[in-house]
Amino acid sequence: MKQLMLGNQAFARGLYEAGCCVVSSYPGTPSTEVTEEAAKFEEIYCEWAPNEKVAMEVAFGACLAGKRSFCGMKHVGLNVAADPLYTCSYTGVNAGMVICVADDAGMHSSQNEQDSRHHAIASKVPMLEPSDSQEAYAFAKLAYEISETFDTPVIIKMCTRVAHSQSIVDTAERVVPPVKTYEKNIAKYVMMPGNAIRRHPFVEERTRKLIAYAETSDVNRVEMGDTKLGIITSSTSYQYVKEVFGENACILKLGMINPLPEKLILEFASKVEKIAIVEELDPIIENHCKALGLEVTGKDVFPMEGEYSQNMVAEKLAGKSAQFVRLDETLPVRPPVMCSGCPHRGLFYTLKKNNVTVLGDIGCYTLGAVAPLSAMDVTLCMGASISSIHGFNKALGEESQNKTVAVIGDSTFMHSGMTGLANIAYNQSNSTVIILDNSITGMTGHQQNPTTGYNIKGDPAGKINLEELCHALGFKRVTVVDPYCLDECDRVLKEELAADEPSVIISRRPCVLLKYVKPKKPLKVLCDKCVGCKSCMKLGCPAISMKNGKAAIDTTLCVGCGVCKQLCRLGALEAQE
Repeated sequence: MKQLMLGNQAFARGLYEAGCCVVSSYPGTPSTEVTEEAAKFEEIYCEWAPNEKVAMEVAFGACLAGKRSFCGMKHVGLNVAADPLYTCSYTGVNAGMVICVADDAGMHSSQNEQDSRHHAIASKVPMLEPSDSQEAYAFAKLAYEISETFDTPVIIKMCTRVAHSQSIVDTAERVVPPVKTYEKNIAKYVMMPGNAIRRHPFVEERTRKLIAYAETSDVNRVEMGDTKLGIITSSTSYQYVKEVFGENACILKLGMINPLPEKLILEFASKVEKIAIVEELDPIIENHCKALGLEVTGKDVFPMEGEYSQNMVAEKLAGKSAQFVRLDETLPVRPPVMCSGCPHRGLFYTLKKNNVTVLGDIGCYTLGAVAPLSAMDVTLCMGASISSIHGFNKALGEESQNKTVAVIGDSTFMHSGMTGLANIAYNQSNSTVIILDNSITGMTGHQQNPTTGYNIKGDPAGKINLEELCHALGFKRVTVVDPYCLDECDRVLKEELAADEPSVIISRRPCVLLKYVKPKKPLKVLCDKCVGCKSCMKLGCPAISMKNGKAAIDTTLCVGCGVCKQLCRLGALEAQE
């Protein structure tokens, strides 16, 4: 049956039809929907893991037990999962194991623009790279065949455009292969040095076999056309090339990006006058071609950073000016901003007011760095805020410890904040950590996490109590505040910064966008009392603006949180009856 599907939805359908039984992932844009869509199939057990390392280890355990498994993550998540990845390359698998990593060229929702192909090369794990929804679906099924044939986990690299664009997918029925019997094999699965050293030759021989497979497999295909220019490409770049050059383009389209073929590339090169490599981010294909002795055009004309486009390909390879219209180039710029009534806003206002140095983390609360709050000094990676404040305060001591905090979300804390907090308790820096508990994983679209009490399907699940956990990790001072109450936030912040021991503040109020959170009536402005001092504008709430020298409230956005009311000394803001 033909259906119009998002790339991520098609990927999930491929997992389903291939007989995948266990899915464990950590949400991260643009990979999240693969697992969310897979969870809609009752035949597949799905879960959100605390982090990507755990997710990959769960998938490995499931494949070891003899059932096909999957784990998904975004590109920076693969860094977290690199430890098990590099070693399960040595152990191999029992049943098939597929890993999705979704890159984010253009950094639409990411803190860096890394190219995940490097992980595939370094770990010596095969990687497939679809260019549309149909291939995302087909490659998911193919990946299990490759995994079980070559005794290896298989990575499928998605990217933002493939994950979130739609195309036609021709679906089929689910076929579940027989469960593979688990057999104890210490030499294969116990990776202590004596065994691991004997598995490395297996990995190298497997790579040679995979190269031979890549030479003849349909996953890589040649589309002959005008031989004046031969283009070697993959993923979305393939789509841009096709749109610019049409059906007469001469293309070697690579679906297996690691390992890359050799004879196939050389044979293709022998049939064309010139070769161009079109690939986003790093010159992986280009460097491979140069190592084969080919002279190619690539990063000498294409950039190393950002997303490509039809217009870029047309300009760089065909010498044509812009001929394709992109919506994102014609729309007005809209800066990111916390939602109206966001529970993080009051807390960040308090930090700004007290001129506190804030070591931030990854989440929608990273928007606390944006004007007018501008209340964040650094953001590095998941969990780094807590580890960083420990180092910061160890370096500066009393000079910093009474005016520096770390902020981290509840999901991020469970992901990789606990070990940093344990380090503060163990190695004793006088640090104040603020956990922004909005009762959900907000940034990636409201996924559950171990502190919410619900699983991926919304059913009741184990719930971790943050207060008790922080006490168990060695903290005596653990205080809960309501970020809608500015006086309370201000008082507790000053008390904890003044304390002569480590402390945790939990800023707790659910995300205003959660379905069970019912907004109050919007506030109104008493124009006769408003003097246009703009104190309420210091919050950066999108529901508040200035009109004719007076504050104005957009009643379609205001949720009646009342935080702005607390800033107005003249009482010009009040709740509607």
